[in-house]
Amino acid sequence: MTTRRDFLKSTAILSGALLGRGAPALANAAARIHAPARRAPIDLLILGGTGFIGPHLVRHAVARGHRVTIFTRGRRQADLPNEVTRLVGDRNGQLGALIGKRWDAVIDDSATNPEWVRQSAQLLKDSAGRYLFTSSTGVYYPYLTRGLDESVAPHLDIKDAKDFSETYGVSKARCEREVQEAFGDRALVVRPTYIVGPGDTSDRFPYWPQRLAKGGEVLAPGRRDDPVQIIDVRDLAEWMVRLVEEGRAGIYNAVGPKERLTMPAFLEQAKAAIGSDARFTWVDDYDFLAAHGIDEAIPWARLAGNDDGMMSIRNEKAIAAGLSFRPLATTVRDTLAWWPTVPEARRAKPHFAITPEKEAQALADWHHR
Repeated sequence: MTTRRDFLKSTAILSGALLGRGAPALANAAARIHAPARRAPIDLLILGGTGFIGPHLVRHAVARGHRVTIFTRGRRQADLPNEVTRLVGDRNGQLGALIGKRWDAVIDDSATNPEWVRQSAQLLKDSAGRYLFTSSTGVYYPYLTRGLDESVAPHLDIKDAKDFSETYGVSKARCEREVQEAFGDRALVVRPTYIVGPGDTSDRFPYWPQRLAKGGEVLAPGRRDDPVQIIDVRDLAEWMVRLVEEGRAGIYNAVGPKERLTMPAFLEQAKAAIGSDARFTWVDDYDFLAAHGIDEAIPWARLAGNDDGMMSIRNEKAIAAGLSFRPLATTVRDTLAWWPTVPEARRAKPHFAITPEKEAQALADWHHR
């Protein structure tokens, strides 16, 4: 007999196979129908284009009628429209393929090295209309208060080289500065929070759709009022294209959802989205979770100390500039459908924050407290 859980699994696999093999073509066709081109197509250079954000950027921009060029090392393949121009080089000083060409806008979606950004920004400042740098809300680290917005200046000096969150945030902040110094009032800085959705190159968010699809008792971490923030990669990519279309400048936090979302609300909505029979056991003791090696399970993270305000970044400025959000249920379902298309080796040994063994042990200990 086929159980409800078997049905969920088979549906996810079938949907994932369809999404993995036919999604680019279907997505492109849908985008061409629903995203009419501007009257004046732009010449767009994307530094990157084959990772997580890049393919979504490229496909949407082409669907909008723009002329797109990507600049990569040529090591990673992505299913992109045939009309895309591909330039090969390296951000580490091998920028010759960019010399002598002009673009209306540049979107840099791949850099964390300030020196690489300095080289590309300085090279392109007289041959590109504007430069959009994809930064991160990580520039606000340490998140000592809640409600941080674009008026808060990130610090540019590393105080603790062993703190990865700080070194990452400072690197991104220094990259922003390079773009701003080169392009002035033609510089755009977009600071996303955790980016999720189909094509995710991390195993952070995909944990929840696949875990909920399995059903049964599920460890739900965190306090009931813990806020969570994410943004669907497609919402981010589509909005960034819109920003360059409109000739905008300045700094924007790309943070979703539109309204405050707590971890319990996230899990209940995700469960409903895929028809899961999951039963949540809430573990709200931060010390207990830390003792069991559970510090985060994105979109949840332990909100304390330097991380207290990481899930409370303000997004009003971006919303006023046109950022919109698809339903969370869509993101969850699409991520679940995409997951079976991930290489088998990755799916067999995913780097999930909560492994089955870790979850089982934590639940057993919690019940026996």
